[in-house]
Amino acid sequence: MQIIENLPIVYKPTNDIISNSNITKILNKFNLSYEEFLEKSIKDPEWFWTEFFNDINFKWLKFPEKILEKGDKLYDTKWFINGKLNISINCLDNLNKEAISVIEVDENLNEYKLNYKELEENVNKLANFLANNGVKEDDKVALFMPLSLESVLSILALSRIGASIIPLFSGFGSDAVNLRLKISNSKYIISYKHNLRRNKLINMEEILFQSLNDTSVQKIFLIDKYKLNSKINNKFKNVEIINFEDYKNSSPYINIPEFDSYKELMIIYTSGTTGNPKGIVHYHAGFPIKSAQDMYHIFDIKENDIITWITDIGWMMGPWLIFGALINKATIFIYNGSPDYPNIDIIWELTKKYNINIVGLSPSYIRAISNKSKVKEIDMPSLKAIGSTGEVWDYNSWIWTSENVCKNKLPIINYSGGTEISGGILGNVNIKDIKPLSFNTTVPGIDADVFDENGNSITNEEGYLVIKNHNPGLAKTFLNEHQRYLETYWSKYENVWYHGDLAYKDNDGFFFILGRADDTLKIAGKRIGPAEYETILNEHPEVKESAVVGIPDELKGNVPVAFVVLKNNIQDQNKINELKRELFSSITTKLGKPFSLKEIYIVKDIPKTRNAKLMRRILRDILIYKEVKGDTTNLVNPEIIPDIINSIK
Repeated sequence: MQIIENLPIVYKPTNDIISNSNITKILNKFNLSYEEFLEKSIKDPEWFWTEFFNDINFKWLKFPEKILEKGDKLYDTKWFINGKLNISINCLDNLNKEAISVIEVDENLNEYKLNYKELEENVNKLANFLANNGVKEDDKVALFMPLSLESVLSILALSRIGASIIPLFSGFGSDAVNLRLKISNSKYIISYKHNLRRNKLINMEEILFQSLNDTSVQKIFLIDKYKLNSKINNKFKNVEIINFEDYKNSSPYINIPEFDSYKELMIIYTSGTTGNPKGIVHYHAGFPIKSAQDMYHIFDIKENDIITWITDIGWMMGPWLIFGALINKATIFIYNGSPDYPNIDIIWELTKKYNINIVGLSPSYIRAISNKSKVKEIDMPSLKAIGSTGEVWDYNSWIWTSENVCKNKLPIINYSGGTEISGGILGNVNIKDIKPLSFNTTVPGIDADVFDENGNSITNEEGYLVIKNHNPGLAKTFLNEHQRYLETYWSKYENVWYHGDLAYKDNDGFFFILGRADDTLKIAGKRIGPAEYETILNEHPEVKESAVVGIPDELKGNVPVAFVVLKNNIQDQNKINELKRELFSSITTKLGKPFSLKEIYIVKDIPKTRNAKLMRRILRDILIYKEVKGDTTNLVNPEIIPDIINSIK
């Protein structure tokens, strides 16, 4: 593995960071090394989870009689047996009522914020309002809005009354919304009327009304955030439109119901390679607890810390941010806007202004800004860590972030898992050394490994990321598709969770994610991940980002094809040809002639999901079929597909 062999240690924790870490408190309490703590977290889950609940003062209405109960199969494991809770209590019951819970800033720098007392009152009012308008326990309620103050209120109010939350990506078109409304059988929707991105109006109300055909929707609660009048012809006369703002007239007092551990909380959709999106079912004692645990151990979050993430509620990192931060009595900061507007360094300017401690982003965001950003000149004394998830790093972008954002002092908390695990499988803890691109630990409580095709644990070889134990965050089923769930995660290896990522573990114990396993290229019998190609291509000063896919070849099995986005629009065909020659040569020189690229296409953009994952399967479909197979509704930029199809003709 050329891109990850012999990487140096770049981050070393200071004594101050080590002494103040959440994990160090645990190590000192039990006289453990970190390795001993990690092993104990896996082998003694009763101890681990009980201690975690004590560490964060987690409130059970009835503490579980058993932490877990194993079944015949690993996927039959049950957690927190006979426990009673309502997860909203742990999000709102902060003794320091004056502490700030949520801050939202929009693109016009308007500020909205609530302290914990105000948050609790507003959640109670909204919960009463929804209940008085017919929303009952177990009803499915879709949220069609950006990550915002209203999405925080809605998620907490729905969890308080026991409804099931269906978060939808705020950038969806009508077909994508319609599909998820039908699959989930949602009765109610809470939606923005309008949204603003780059100071352009997005008429979400119009998209929503175009999404109602053949659905079970009875009522829509509309949020008129920007007070923009619009006349929409609602032909669905059986659908009642309710002004969301009227919730403020409801009572701030509520009787809070208690629920079993496996009370359904939320269904988050994630796209599959084929078929409809997968509805991942999560529970009150699952996703939120895992989110809070990861924030506490991996991100070292403290009470009153301020954490932000560039995300949307339709992706798991939105609900993850809300539940994880509030359960840890921290503050959520939300920038409700494009992360490079009104200027390319808006995220870093807000970090400085609001004293944000943890900023979460994706490598694709860094690739988009690094050419013009002046973040190195911005002093951010509050910043403690950069979080990263959603996409594999390339070396140059990681180093740029370490030097320019972290000032070679702060850790980059690489964090990889997914919707199906409610958070992370691999991460970085700030008390250990970090190599570029790497993960220095499995997430405490997770027994992760790298397997070869035959199920053997391997080191210094590409393999498949697996989980060998069970965890409260692990999904137990897909909505109405249990067999598909078993086939997706439990069929490749006996009694082992197969996550679908290609991974690598070096002799020093560092893990690396190389991409999705189905993106792997096998050229003349040799496997290679797309990240190796993309790292080399992205090193060229004219290249903004790239994606490499394999297509069938009679001689080699697979041959690699690259799609490249340039930093500058080059019109001169001779210059483009010269650039391609340089890229072809660079790949051949660094990877060897057998791995030479078959073709390079210059494109305007690469298909991405909202969480910045490169959708290589779409590029592969275009090359092979001249059209796209499977689900495309999670794309943030579907308009570029025709351009890519034209570029390869």
